[in-house]
Amino acid sequence: MPDGSDALLRLAAFAGVFAAMALAEVLWPFRPSVSRAHRWVCNIGLSVINTGLLRLVALGLPLLPAGVALMFEGGGLFGAAGVPAWMGVIAGFVILDLAIYAQHVVFHHVPWLWRLHRVHHADTGFDVTTAIRFHPLEILLSLCWKLVVIVAFGIPAVAVLAFEIVLNAGAMFSHANVSLPARVEGLLRAVIVTPDMHRVHHSVEPGELNSNFGFNFSFWDRLCGTYLPRTQADARDMPIGLKVLQGPVAARLGAMLVFPFRPVKLS
Repeated sequence: MPDGSDALLRLAAFAGVFAAMALAEVLWPFRPSVSRAHRWVCNIGLSVINTGLLRLVALGLPLLPAGVALMFEGGGLFGAAGVPAWMGVIAGFVILDLAIYAQHVVFHHVPWLWRLHRVHHADTGFDVTTAIRFHPLEILLSLCWKLVVIVAFGIPAVAVLAFEIVLNAGAMFSHANVSLPARVEGLLRAVIVTPDMHRVHHSVEPGELNSNFGFNFSFWDRLCGTYLPRTQADARDMPIGLKVLQGPVAARLGAMLVFPFRPVKLS
């Protein structure tokens, strides 16, 4: 059973990557920063609520992914097929990444799920804190989906822990307001999601908004036909967020908690 060391490891990794990306945004910004004062309070506030909620849900039960993976390790489809442990770790990581890609696509195309996910897209800025801006109900649904995948395949706990760390780090990197050298960006984009690639996904234009759904690996979008290399507008000053919600209200924590219960539109 988890002894808390997995949570400390994830917290340390999160803090380190967050600090690194925040510093990189100051040193090598891609575009002018949208006022951070209210946005960061909202985005970090949502993250604090989500973390507390997950801990509350997990009280007395190992309902966090690594704990469930330990309980069902050796079972599921991997166990039935006799998949070697090392292969289960690699395959489990890739399967989890595909599962999160699929979840992301579904959250964009099912109206009642889009109600929740549009809290993430309502951010009118694009920086490292956007990566942690999600409605609590979306976080709970995402947790349930990951647990289903973990149990169904019997994914090893080490793969789950590694995926959780990489998912958080990758999200912060792909949302960072940083400028990468063109050659470096092109090489990275061939394998992982870069800020330039994911920024397209935060455009206010529906055709661009519904593209580039990947979090870690960039090839899911290419394989599934959802890849868009760039926006029509100049990425350095293109509008970000939702057409139906621009201005200070998008940076208010209370407003974002109730936002899913307002009438739903595509953008």
